[in-house]
Amino acid sequence: MGQQLQGWRSASAQRLWLSMLIDAMEEISRPERRDEPCDAQVLAALRAQLARPACTPYASAYSLRN
Repeated sequence: MGQQLQGWRSASAQRLWLSMLIDAMEEISRPERRDEPCDAQVLAALRAQLARPACTPYASAYSLRN
């Protein structure tokens, strides 16, 4: 899961991101995976990421003011 995608400009990048998200969700939804303990550092990093504001890749700072 440690992959990051840059450049949300293309439809193929969006499909790839969505495909990776679905794969990750299917993997962690398996019963044997839900019972595994999770590293506290991974949980802290995830919580920090989720606490950040959502980014809008197509909007500029100028368009967000209006």
